[in-house]
Amino acid sequence: MKVGILTSGGDCSGLNAVIRSIGLTLMNNVKNVEILGIPEGYGGLIRGESYRLERNDFEGILGLGGTILGTSRQPFKKMTVAEENGTTRLEKMCRNYRKMGLDCLFTLGGAGTHKTAALLCMEGCNVIGLPKTIDNDIFGTDVTFGFQSAVEVATESIDRIYTTAASHRRTMLVEVMGNKAGWLTLHSGIASGADAILLPEIPYEPDELCELIEKRQKDSRSCTIIAIAEGALPKSEVKLKKEERRFVRTERGETTGTQHLAEILQANTGVETRVSVLGYLQRGGTPCAFDRLLSTRLGGFAALQAANGNFGVTVAVNGERIVYNALADIAGKYKYVDPKGKLVRLGRLTGISFGD
Repeated sequence: MKVGILTSGGDCSGLNAVIRSIGLTLMNNVKNVEILGIPEGYGGLIRGESYRLERNDFEGILGLGGTILGTSRQPFKKMTVAEENGTTRLEKMCRNYRKMGLDCLFTLGGAGTHKTAALLCMEGCNVIGLPKTIDNDIFGTDVTFGFQSAVEVATESIDRIYTTAASHRRTMLVEVMGNKAGWLTLHSGIASGADAILLPEIPYEPDELCELIEKRQKDSRSCTIIAIAEGALPKSEVKLKKEERRFVRTERGETTGTQHLAEILQANTGVETRVSVLGYLQRGGTPCAFDRLLSTRLGGFAALQAANGNFGVTVAVNGERIVYNALADIAGKYKYVDPKGKLVRLGRLTGISFGD
């Protein structure tokens, strides 16, 4: 049996733990297995690059952040567009899959990675996907590996920022990753006791936040902490198209929506307001114990699916069980925060504002 492994899209904690689990499970349970590492995600497959992974390659990587295979982003919309010589990236990947003699390809990635994996399946390649993203927005799984580690980092960061905010009696906007879905901001915001949480799924009204800050000032609160997802939008911009939104923001001369909101809050409340963008801190570093265990479970389960000839699927978490979904059923779908869901209701019950 000959298999390939690639990691695609943004990196996160837990990727190496999954690679290790796939490799060791296959080596310990399948005779005459050969495992190829494909560098830099779909980019490596497009170029036809690969190298053999030996048992030693899986040693010492369980707690290592990032990915030993490297990764890259390959826009899904370009996969079926003809390039030089009239060949598409999809055609190149399928051709190289066959040149490598693969019986299965493991694709570790997020929503975009899964969409491309579904295309490869449609072209006759045997693919098994694994749900990776700190955004936790992949449809069909309760949780993705990398998410909990990012929650831990974001929560600790907000805790640390609180001490500075309290010392200076400031309002602090902490920008958390999450362009389409606000799971990371929601979990870390509740876990850190943020006073307001702004999500892409719940458009906010700046005036509501001004009232919150002013009330906290009157109540002699030391500071106000607002956890804001990078994709959060004010109600005034919800109906704008992406290009229109970009034009409006450029006309205002702002750098980001978060910075613009900070300027509005300071101007209207008179309270010193600062922005802290957590950025890539949330992606990097050692995976937490939860993600190490989850990654090991998902990788081992995926390896067994390959050994049993069950292809065209992506593994998933359903309650306490590891299961699988058909790639065709989940590709192109996202899992969003429910504005009326349990966690949002919990936040409101404990006095957190969602800016609406």
